[in-house]
Amino acid sequence: MSVRRLPVYILLDTSGSMRGEPIHSVNVGLQAMLSALRQDPYALESVHLSIITFDVEAREYLPLTPLDQVQLGEIQVPSSGATFLGAALELLIRHVDRDVRKSTDEAKGDWRPLLFVMTDGSPSDLHNYRQAIPEIHRRHFGSIVACAAGPKAKDEALRELTDRVVRLDTLDAAAFSGFFKWVSASVAVGSSSAGLEGPVTLPPPPAEVQLVL
Repeated sequence: MSVRRLPVYILLDTSGSMRGEPIHSVNVGLQAMLSALRQDPYALESVHLSIITFDVEAREYLPLTPLDQVQLGEIQVPSSGATFLGAALELLIRHVDRDVRKSTDEAKGDWRPLLFVMTDGSPSDLHNYRQAIPEIHRRHFGSIVACAAGPKAKDEALRELTDRVVRLDTLDAAAFSGFFKWVSASVAVGSSSAGLEGPVTLPPPPAEVQLVL
C-alpha cells in the first residue's frame, strides 16, 4: 500500500529586485530547509516538494518530488523584471489539479497540501492575482503562508490570499535563514499531524520572522 503524500508547494519571487544577496540567501535557506526536513522521519516518509518561481513569467522549477529525491540547483534571477504572482497562482492551480491525488472509494488520496509564498514586492498582474485567489481557496490547502520580504513588500495584497502573513524586515542571509527554518519546522508539523481534519496549526515564527496581525 502506498504511503499518503503531503504535497508542499513553495512559490518564490525571482523578479529583478531579488538579484544578488537576496536570491543567494534564498538558495542557502532552501538547502538548509531540505537538510532539516530529511532528518525528520515523518517528513521523509510523506513530504513531496514542488517549487514554482515567478518574475515576468511563472515556471515550475521543481515538479512535485519525494523529499529524498529532491536535488536543487542554483535558482537564478533576471537582471530586471516584473512580479507575476498571479501567473504563479494560475500555474499552481493547474499543477495541484494534475498532481494531488483525491480520495476514492477504493483508496485514500493525499493529505491537504501546504502552500508557502514569498515575495519582496507586490503582484504586477493584480487582476490575474485576484481572479486566482478564489480558485486557490477551492483547493482546500491545509495551510497557506505568505511572506512579505523586505521593505518594499506589500502585506495588503498578500492578506487577500491568506490571513497568515509573515514579514522579513531585511533581505539578508539571517532573515531568509530564519524564514526557511520556520518553513521546515512548519512542514515537519504538517507531516506529523497529517490526517487531522481542518487547518494545520503551525509553530510560532522565530524572532526574525514577524507575524503580521
